[in-house]
Amino acid sequence: MTGPDHPAPPFLRVLLLGGTGTIGRATARALCAAGHEVTALVRPGSEARGLEGCRIVTGLAGAPGDLARALAAGDGPVSAVVSCLASRTGAPEEARAVDRDANAAALRAAVAAGVGRFVLLSAICVQKPALAFQGAKLEFEAELRTAPLDWVIVRPTAFFKSLSGQVARVREGRSFLVFGDGRGTACKPISDADLARFLVQCLEDPSLWRKVLPVGGPGPAITPRDQAAMLERLLGRPVPVRQVPVRLMDGIVGLLSMLGRVSPRMAAKAELARIGRYYATESMLVWDRAAGRYDDGATPEFGADRLEAHYAALLRGEVGDDRGAHAVF
Repeated sequence: MTGPDHPAPPFLRVLLLGGTGTIGRATARALCAAGHEVTALVRPGSEARGLEGCRIVTGLAGAPGDLARALAAGDGPVSAVVSCLASRTGAPEEARAVDRDANAAALRAAVAAGVGRFVLLSAICVQKPALAFQGAKLEFEAELRTAPLDWVIVRPTAFFKSLSGQVARVREGRSFLVFGDGRGTACKPISDADLARFLVQCLEDPSLWRKVLPVGGPGPAITPRDQAAMLERLLGRPVPVRQVPVRLMDGIVGLLSMLGRVSPRMAAKAELARIGRYYATESMLVWDRAAGRYDDGATPEFGADRLEAHYAALLRGEVGDDRGAHAVF
């Protein structure tokens, strides 16, 4: 809404990184809908689907020359960079190259070009770092905080797509898998569209600049058991729940780690197994370090989209799960 009490935000020229991912495409749509001019730097060979309305520049986010071309491609100087860059697998080498180094190259190029704002899409799981990709994200976060521009670090909770992998198996009559009793972890999942709108708000609202902002969708927090209950309601029949012992994952991680001492391929698999175990045993909520627990009430909420409505759309075939490397199962 605009008017005397709600003036329209100023027009911005924005360089979008990571625009071909699901969150990136949603962010491109939200930026264009808000009236901003968007240039998307897209990897060679990548499909620009969902980037209609954006100026497309082909190149690599970590290449200084490509970044300089993208920053100069518009009809005037770029006002802000929005980075939705993220490694696809979380493997150590890829995480360093994408989550840390490509973002760092973009930041240096932005500062050199006189860009005034940088909004980074990070992840809430960096609160309790135990994995290589979390370390890479934190290294860049630290660099961004010292940069001579206005920055915002957004740490979202779980995405809808991350929690959609079991819809098809349950629809086929198979059980819903949970780790432990299915009540030990929780999250406030946020949709792509709501997260994209939040990123645009961070770009436009000076009160949010130079802050680290965790964000989830509308609450309350949801456990895996709650997800199974949603599917029961939508399907109109009982959904069997199968409990998977966490110690089974511990055994897999231990075996792959041992094999990884002599095989780089097994070492990579061990890291992926550690990532799986982390997400199976840690909540995606704000971590209260003093109390030593995750805090549902302290996890900010944004937007209106609900996971159950997304599940309903999946069951009707109106959307795909589009998980890519974000599947929990």
